[in-house]
Amino acid sequence: MNRIALGAVSALLLASAGFFWWQGRAEVERGAPPPDLSASGDGVLELPQADPTGSGPSLPGDKTKHAPRQTTEERRFNRFDRNRDGRITRTEMLSTRVKAFQKLDTNHDNLLTFEEWAVRTSNRFKAVDRDGDGIVSREELAAFYVAQEAAKAQRAKAKAALCSCSTAPSSDDDGD
Repeated sequence: MNRIALGAVSALLLASAGFFWWQGRAEVERGAPPPDLSASGDGVLELPQADPTGSGPSLPGDKTKHAPRQTTEERRFNRFDRNRDGRITRTEMLSTRVKAFQKLDTNHDNLLTFEEWAVRTSNRFKAVDRDGDGIVSREELAAFYVAQEAAKAQRAKAKAALCSCSTAPSSDDDGD
C-alpha cells in the first residue's frame, strides 16, 4: 500500500514539474513578438534587403578608407546586420530565409502548410527521377547532383565574367 501511495505521489510530482517546465518554456517563447503583418497591404512580410556578402557600406564610425580583411565571424555578422547599425534584430536575422520561405508559401499568406511544403518535396523528387518510374536509382541521384554542380559552376563562371568586365580598364584610359 505504501509503495502505491509513494508511486502516485512521485507521478504527481513529476507531472507537476513537467507542467511547470512546459509553461516556463512557453512564457520564454512568448517574449518574442510575431512579425507585424499589417505593415504591408497584401499580407506579404517585407523585410530589409541588403547585399548578402556583407560588402555593403561600412559600419558607423568606421574611419578606414579600405576595410581590413574580415574574420569569418565578422563576415557572418555583417551578412545578418542588414542596416549596418552594429546590431542584429530578430527581423534582420530572419530576413536571410525570407525568399526561400516565400517560394514555398504559394498562396502568400505568410503561413506554410504541409501541402505547400509537400509540393516542393514532390517536385524535387520528380526532378531527380529522370525516367519517371517513381523510383530514384543511384545513377539518377548521381546524375542529378552532377547537373546541380555543373549549373553551380556555370553560374559562378558567369558571375566571375560579369565582375571581370566591370573592373577591366576602359579603352579610353590608354594614357595617350
